[in-house]
Amino acid sequence: MLSVAEREELAAELALAERNRTALDPLRARHPEIDVVDAYEIQLINIRRRIAAGARVVGHKVGLSSAAMQQMMGVDEPDYGHLLAEMEVFEDAPVPAANYLYPRVEVEVGFILADDLPGSGCTEDDVLAATAAFVPAIELIDSRIKDWKIALCDTIADNASSAGFVLGPQRVSPKDVDICAIDAVLTRNGEVVAEGRSDAVLGNPVTAVAWLARKVDSFGVRLKAGDIVLPGSCTRAIDVRPGDAFLAEFAGLGSVRLSFE
Repeated sequence: MLSVAEREELAAELALAERNRTALDPLRARHPEIDVVDAYEIQLINIRRRIAAGARVVGHKVGLSSAAMQQMMGVDEPDYGHLLAEMEVFEDAPVPAANYLYPRVEVEVGFILADDLPGSGCTEDDVLAATAAFVPAIELIDSRIKDWKIALCDTIADNASSAGFVLGPQRVSPKDVDICAIDAVLTRNGEVVAEGRSDAVLGNPVTAVAWLARKVDSFGVRLKAGDIVLPGSCTRAIDVRPGDAFLAEFAGLGSVRLSFE
């Protein structure tokens, strides 16, 4: 467990690394005593600072939502980060790759909430009842830790490696698609680079959203009507290069594009 002063210091280092695009050595290498509570508190310090400066939280993302990623990290549950309005990128505006350190993209079935979710007792039925629509999404992830050499506490403290997100134009009601059986294909410059299915996310992306609602409640946060939730990637993450043009296509859900310059 870290002291309050150590948490503040590491939060400031991460914020500076993101601002200046200068990567840090892993936090655990320098502070082997850091734990998950420390890491979430460091994340929240930076989120609160950004909100105080005018940023607006528009949703959350779930990370480490596949069995393979959890095994790699030696954990038995996902992690989460915050999505801010200023992190949204758009299909028709190429994103400067140089704005990031080690950018990657992930393919996700996003949720848009119509109603607030309960907290500690949230169930999958609650999530489906509160979901206005599923939406095709690409998450842009990045690490402020050198060369993605991350352990669990590194990525949590670093806002779960969040960097950006883009939503496609389609909105599909939960009644009109089987959320566990959406095939997804990601192409880069016309070449297929990743394929997956929505049930790669904890067997059911709805499970990830219910977990998130329960988890954030323990930090005094609730998922609200209008929030965007990215439950985890259907595919492996793909590295980004300047000039890349990505297209994610989802069976029964539509598609979303993201390009870089």
